[in-house]
Amino acid sequence: MKATLKRLISSSTTTIVLLLVYGAGLAIATFIEKYQGSEVARSVVYCSPLFFLLQFLIVLNWLAIVIRQRSLKMRKWGMLVTHGAFILILLGALVSHLYGEEGILHLREGETSNRFAVRHAGEVTYHTLPFSVELINFTLTRYPGSSSPSAYESELLVHLDGEVISERVYMNNVLDVKGYRFFQASYDQDEQGTVLSVNRDVAGRTITYTGYAVLLLGLVLCFVDRRSRFMLLSRRLKELRCSFFLMLLTLSSLTVHAGETSVQAREAVLKDVIDSGHAARFGALPLQSGRGRVLPVNTFSSEVLRKLHKSDSFYSLNSDQFLLSVLTMPERWTYIPFIAVPGKELSDFYQLPSGQCAYMDVFDADGNYKLQKKLEEAYGKMPAARTRFDKDLIKFDEQINIFHQLLNWQLLNLFPKEDDPQHTWYAPGDDLSAFSGKDSMFVSRVLAWYVEEVQTSLQSGDWTKPDEIVGMISTYQQAKNKIAGVTSGKMEAEIKYNRLDVFSQCKKGYLIFGGLLLVFAFASLFKRARWMRWASRALGVAVLAVFLFHTYGMGMRWYIAGYAPWSNSYETMVYVAWATVFAGWLFARRSLLTFALATLFGGVILFVSGLNWMDPQINPLVPVLKSPWLMFHVAVIVGAYGFFGISCLLGLVNLVMMSLKKAVLAQRIKELSIINEMSLLIGLALMTIGTFLGAIWANESWGRYWGWDPKETWALVTMIVYAIVTHLHLVPFRNSLWLFNIASVVAFYSVLMTFFGVNYFLSGMHSYGQNDHVGGMFVYLLLSALLVALIGFISFARRQKQNS
Repeated sequence: MKATLKRLISSSTTTIVLLLVYGAGLAIATFIEKYQGSEVARSVVYCSPLFFLLQFLIVLNWLAIVIRQRSLKMRKWGMLVTHGAFILILLGALVSHLYGEEGILHLREGETSNRFAVRHAGEVTYHTLPFSVELINFTLTRYPGSSSPSAYESELLVHLDGEVISERVYMNNVLDVKGYRFFQASYDQDEQGTVLSVNRDVAGRTITYTGYAVLLLGLVLCFVDRRSRFMLLSRRLKELRCSFFLMLLTLSSLTVHAGETSVQAREAVLKDVIDSGHAARFGALPLQSGRGRVLPVNTFSSEVLRKLHKSDSFYSLNSDQFLLSVLTMPERWTYIPFIAVPGKELSDFYQLPSGQCAYMDVFDADGNYKLQKKLEEAYGKMPAARTRFDKDLIKFDEQINIFHQLLNWQLLNLFPKEDDPQHTWYAPGDDLSAFSGKDSMFVSRVLAWYVEEVQTSLQSGDWTKPDEIVGMISTYQQAKNKIAGVTSGKMEAEIKYNRLDVFSQCKKGYLIFGGLLLVFAFASLFKRARWMRWASRALGVAVLAVFLFHTYGMGMRWYIAGYAPWSNSYETMVYVAWATVFAGWLFARRSLLTFALATLFGGVILFVSGLNWMDPQINPLVPVLKSPWLMFHVAVIVGAYGFFGISCLLGLVNLVMMSLKKAVLAQRIKELSIINEMSLLIGLALMTIGTFLGAIWANESWGRYWGWDPKETWALVTMIVYAIVTHLHLVPFRNSLWLFNIASVVAFYSVLMTFFGVNYFLSGMHSYGQNDHVGGMFVYLLLSALLVALIGFISFARRQKQNS
């Protein structure tokens, strides 16, 4: 009995089982939190005795394995240091749980207090500080001309041991007094009070941060220590001959035909086309968006046309020509069916043309707005209770509103008010009573004058006068603007960025060159010719050129936005594509197939990023994202997704090869499985580092390095899932190669859940990157899961037959 228990405790199979239970428990807890609340999730899972027992068993299991395998004598330093670091991190978490304090200090201006509220198990108690804190002033700064917060800070006086210390607390700037740390959490709606998060956890934080440092050291050793698993795989790979197998991928192109338009109105606007040179000059003017960012009119017109028409052009009109056409021929445009209708159900209910409708189609014969009744019902529901019809209706109403405002010369915030404390820019259709004197006359009349001259130029072909008026508007803007950073260089760079359409061009390059590389990889399996090697190298150079162009595009976006370009769903997808191709380059010399798959997958990711529900708009950052930790945390953790994506594709290719009756492919399967595992190990290391960089960021922003937020939890679940996959080689299994490859494919669904699913199914603090339009993707994900299941079944049956 004792011997059996000893074997059970020190078994690698036990490790896998414990990790599976641990990961499943965490995943289930996120859904408990959604439906039952955070307190229930904490009591049932995160802080339950069974959860602590499970973590203790995982530690005990590892220690037993170390003793049984004599890992110290074998000097497996990478494995020992990495796993030991996790014990330190768990110990730090335990100390934080037992001895840490966390609560809320609410102060009104002029108020002094030394008590903060602590919530535990649904009850609120008050703890006393060894000093008192007084709020002198609370300041909320908004983006220029916008209601969106740019920053908020509290000016405090700390009364400590007879002294009075003046301090400021704002997002990502912490006040530390006698081990108590104060973080800017929120504020009162009247902007006369502040809500500070209070945290005291010196011992737990010190142990945990030490664990992070040791973990980083251990991960480095895992890749440089010659006894490590990664180096062992590298040596095995050198012993195998490199050959390749074709996986024919056919990309189906979907042709979308727009519905029939009103021929007369359409031909009229397509006949009277604004001169492209003049439209470009108008598109170069700066304009302030509703969120306060100053951008070129060209960016604004592109965003409006994509939102209304789901395209970057309307027949032969580019976005700037479209905008000027609407301004000069508004009546014609009200009869042209160009506004995309989101959903067939909506079209059928209101008897609208399928696909696209005209502005006039949403009004009845009496001029009543057809959407009004159902729209009020939709807004009257809680967001979680809204149906797909409700969401489509709200989205459609937003499109109609945008066009309505354009018709009334709103949204075109071209004119800065010199003495406005919020640096607000105004549109000709706004209330312009704030302006006076010559400014009032210019702002209120110049656009009407400009439109008249454009209409005249359409007949005469002479665009001199409209060009002059655009120059006048530009001169006025330069004289009155007081927002720093609005330079002609940035405006020109953004127009160039829009014109180059970098990521769309990269998508085409990756798909074409990646596809051709796959063809040559297949051909070299049957016949190796010198010209094939040269052709593959030429394609590799072409992919490099596209990759450098991709990098250039990300750099341009960084320069234009002023922050690292991976703060929202669209930017992150673009960066994932970049990281995937970069990961492919690391294995290019060892496996042409891996490089080809990575390139092709990068193109597929960019294709997804270009879909209509992805918003490529550059927006100002919310206050919490204004931190250097954003750049490091997201860059590392999303970089891991690239390696996981390559592993998923390699696993799928191996399963397909296992399904074929080709004995010659056996060695190729082994080779690609080794590359697969190496890619997984790199991805897991990056995922681990990125997750704990995020924990440090969280601690520096709002006072706790781990709060069991769904996004945090699913990042941990993904780490556990890939830890299981990379430890499968320790488990005795008859068909271990098949198990590893199918696991590397299935594991990628945890990445998709972390990246998309959390935002769609769950909620939490990470909702600033949320995208509510990813629901359609889950149909394709379900189909992909069925395909993987089919390939997995066929390959398993084939392997079983071959091994029997």
